[in-house]
Amino acid sequence: MDTRNPRRTMLDIPSRVRVHVETLLAAQNAMGVCDAFQQYAPVGKPDAMNAPHPPKVAGIDPTVPTPAHTVAPTPPAADAGAAQDPAPVPAPHTPAPGALLQDRLAGWVSDLTTLHELTERLSRTSALEPALHELLRAGAALVGARRGLVALEPGDGLGPRTTLGLGLGRADLGHIETVPRGALPYDTNTATEIVHPDLPAEEGLDPRHREVAARLGYAASYALPLATDTAGRLGAAVWLYDEPAEPHERQRHLVGLYVRHATEHLARLVEVERTRACVATISEELLPTRLPRVPGVQLAARRRTGPRGGGDWYDALPLPDAALGLSVGSVTGSGPSAVAAMGRLRASLRAYAVMEGEDPVAVLSDLELLLRLTEPARSATALFAYCEPALRKVTLAGAGHSPPLLIGERRTEFAETSVSAPLGMLACWEAPSVEIQAEAGETVLLYTDGLLHRTGDPTDRAFARLHAAAASIPRALRHDPGAVTDHVLRTVLPDGLDAAHSEEDVVLLAARFD
Repeated sequence: MDTRNPRRTMLDIPSRVRVHVETLLAAQNAMGVCDAFQQYAPVGKPDAMNAPHPPKVAGIDPTVPTPAHTVAPTPPAADAGAAQDPAPVPAPHTPAPGALLQDRLAGWVSDLTTLHELTERLSRTSALEPALHELLRAGAALVGARRGLVALEPGDGLGPRTTLGLGLGRADLGHIETVPRGALPYDTNTATEIVHPDLPAEEGLDPRHREVAARLGYAASYALPLATDTAGRLGAAVWLYDEPAEPHERQRHLVGLYVRHATEHLARLVEVERTRACVATISEELLPTRLPRVPGVQLAARRRTGPRGGGDWYDALPLPDAALGLSVGSVTGSGPSAVAAMGRLRASLRAYAVMEGEDPVAVLSDLELLLRLTEPARSATALFAYCEPALRKVTLAGAGHSPPLLIGERRTEFAETSVSAPLGMLACWEAPSVEIQAEAGETVLLYTDGLLHRTGDPTDRAFARLHAAAASIPRALRHDPGAVTDHVLRTVLPDGLDAAHSEEDVVLLAARFD
């Protein structure tokens, strides 16, 4: 930097810095950063070129230490053996006011760039757990720590409650939770920071806290509350240092800005998580809490619900004459409206099954008429099976639904069902029923299309994958319908796809005949 010409000081700011000032400062203004420019204005009456009276710039806290390369050098001490009249020492060089201002402006732009990048990464998270992990990683980078944890405990008591760690295993978190609540390195009920700069030397520290800190190898901690006026109190985050340390003023300011922004983002995700939990609970309550026990047949069911809640269902209903009605189906759409429609449709199907279950075509015809009259804008697929366990006979009809799979020692094949449109798609639905004669020890597997859709494969390849999964069931598992459904899920949807968040619900209902 050329300090000999003060008129060139502000003109030497690179274009990259000017772009950041124009974009990032405005973008971060809403985060609460303070105005800072006038404090470092030159004393006296500057000329027009050196002090153009710029408007206020949103920057990081201006009360920061002066950069090292702008501090005036200290004159060297006189040598003891020097002459009595040493040469005059030149006056220390004073940097131009514009140079100091340029250095500080570059620091503010760097801080704003960092905050912008970190908040952008946080905003891209759409689920609560990834957002909490991102908060810990970003906070550790800002305060210079290596480990930390976040305790999520919403003040309204409605949950969700969880504790996640950065560089801490589940056992480590368990050790920390053994510390008495009032002696923890964080407090979810306070609105102020908690600093322990030197735990080994701290007097009055709880003995259990001292023991846990020594066991886990951290010597200092810095905690911030996750609380704002609009979001309320959500919990606290704490970062742990391996050696005695504490963040300096500039680090505290930056991490404080970031945590306030993160708290607002977490509050929105908490509400989403609560909504998902409510929808999932309602959806589960609309389905059978346990399957009936009917002589001659064993039942098992598995269900995986998407994050927004879907309209897939299953049902098993004891019928007169020791018969059994089985049904699976799917309502179009997702969310609370689809869940409610699923509940209404399943309840109606149960009523029709009691009245005329021995005729599956009549049951689905009545269901189609109800759907068309009450919810003309919605469609659904369904499959209803009338089982006679004593005869190992199954009579079924389907409406736009995938065919069931017959699994036995000597065969693994899809049942031949007629092709028909989903319910609500035609003015009058009717399709012929088919009969399946099962052998002793064979299992009839009913499922919804979500099992095929979650694979991401074309339909023919998904059916082939399902058939191969059923054919590969070990002989030792074939006597247990629950083990059969679990094996099919793990094989058709490997790598956790059966448990991963997906828009598609998955339902499997297995009936093994003795």
